[in-house]
Amino acid sequence: MNFEEFLEKKEESTAIETVETPEQSEEEFDSADITENIDVQKAVVESLAADKAVQDEKICELEKENSSLKAEKEALEREIATLKDEINSLKAKLVDESEVNSLKKEVEGLRAKCSEQAAELGKMGDVLSRNSETELSNKVALLDRDTDIPDRFPGETREHVLEVIAEARKTAEAEGRVRRAQLLEGVLITNEAEGTLAEKRSQLEKLFSDNANILSGPVIEELEKMGISHKKGEDYLLPSEIIKRTY
Repeated sequence: MNFEEFLEKKEESTAIETVETPEQSEEEFDSADITENIDVQKAVVESLAADKAVQDEKICELEKENSSLKAEKEALEREIATLKDEINSLKAKLVDESEVNSLKKEVEGLRAKCSEQAAELGKMGDVLSRNSETELSNKVALLDRDTDIPDRFPGETREHVLEVIAEARKTAEAEGRVRRAQLLEGVLITNEAEGTLAEKRSQLEKLFSDNANILSGPVIEELEKMGISHKKGEDYLLPSEIIKRTY
């Protein structure tokens, strides 16, 4: 009997077959992630909308000032022309030379003023050009905000949006969403918050703290002055609830 053949067959019978596991299917997107992504995108777009609104307001102010300066320039030019006619008339009547020199100085002063106004108009024209011909104004589609909900203080909407973006950036960073965190960080760096919202929230917290977190008469009176609701229906709200609902 050939023992080598027997050993080879035994080794083949005891060999362990490896089975490849099928690749796992791609994980389905969690609906919460999709909602969060939409909220963050909406927050970014609303931030851009707030900036665009501020930019449009500045452009409107500059255009009004530009028109005013143009009108003033035209008035000065008419005044110069009138003065020139008066000088020529005075010369024709042999007016005293000292008076003529005085009028010349006045005309020179008016000309200098016109030059200054012209320089200002040129600078404002550059500003208007930069504000109205940027990629932002031409290429970014913005969502309109609800005009029936006016800001309680200048920039309130913008401050809320920036806080939402800051919170979203922290969440993205904690979850390892590196790209999202980088993009949101870029928005925050470019659009620095003024801190008005945080300041008003701190003032409201101090009001409650100074009054032992009790909705006393003076506290309610102060809240009403600030236009802040302290009740939900017939039920009184807690100080913490008022802060959350307001700021």
